[in-house]
Amino acid sequence: MDAPVPGRRTVPVAEPLDPHQEGEAIAAIPLRHPWRIVTAVVLVVVLALFILDAAQREAYGWADVGKYLFDKRISQAALVTLQLTIYSMVIAIVLGLLVAVMRLSPNPVVKSVAWLYLWIFRGTPVYVQLVFWGIVSLIYPVFTLGVPFMDPWVSIPNGFFTNLFVTAVVGLALNEAAYMSEIVRAGLLSVDQGQEEAARALAMSWGQTMRDVVVPQAMKVIIPPTGNEVISMLKTTSLVAAIPLSIDLYGVSRGISAVTFTPVPLLIVASLWYLLSTSVLMVGQHFIEKRFSRGSGRRKDEDAKVSASGVDGPPAAGRGTGLTDAPTGHGAGGNG
Repeated sequence: MDAPVPGRRTVPVAEPLDPHQEGEAIAAIPLRHPWRIVTAVVLVVVLALFILDAAQREAYGWADVGKYLFDKRISQAALVTLQLTIYSMVIAIVLGLLVAVMRLSPNPVVKSVAWLYLWIFRGTPVYVQLVFWGIVSLIYPVFTLGVPFMDPWVSIPNGFFTNLFVTAVVGLALNEAAYMSEIVRAGLLSVDQGQEEAARALAMSWGQTMRDVVVPQAMKVIIPPTGNEVISMLKTTSLVAAIPLSIDLYGVSRGISAVTFTPVPLLIVASLWYLLSTSVLMVGQHFIEKRFSRGSGRRKDEDAKVSASGVDGPPAAGRGTGLTDAPTGHGAGGNG
């Protein structure tokens, strides 16, 4: 044994553990988090006090809320709101895909037109855009086609934008398409370019590559923000009053409150219907995201739950993480 060196502290060397020796059980003591409990109690108490106070306030008019919650006019207006949301989002997704392809085009003119579209519709408020679309029929009462400073060849009365529902769908869709194009473009750019090169090496056409290779992988990036945009669109439909369109959920509830002088109860009724609709959309979004995210999560292996301290002895053949056993050839299947 070496003699100790003066001025140097000796550190005892731990003896190697026998892998077959049963170790002592570790008594794991969970950490205490008293402030979490205090915070939770405070939040529950505040929420309970708010509910009790709201239930006793006459200004909320709970009797009127129950009266108009399932009123036929409200339910029909909720259906109109859903129609505005669905039609606008379908058109916005198609236009967004087109604008995204234009943004990725090598043609500078096409790319500039797409950029100009995004600059206008993302740079101005949607309420201002809806006001503008509401007066398009006044600005352009007749659509003409011909040579400037000469008699028009064709004159078509502008009856398209006199339909307020159609005008609302067009206004909402054109605004949303600007945001959808960026979502689609981000999803397409998230796919590695090597995927396209490999598809071309397999003699796949551009359409086949986009349909079978690029788009399925890009959907994992596109779906979550698209679901958020659908939910946001449902709430944005309340702005169609700028056109003015008053057959949507907010417009009908506001019209009833103007007659009955009960604005607060009707606002609560509209909010409850909006909450119901968005909740259904959130559930649908969850399952759609789950469907397109298959294969992207980490593999869960129950056999990996082996004690690292060697309490249960060395792992048997074929046990382990599976991710490391297979490549090295030490798993249950050997080298194959």
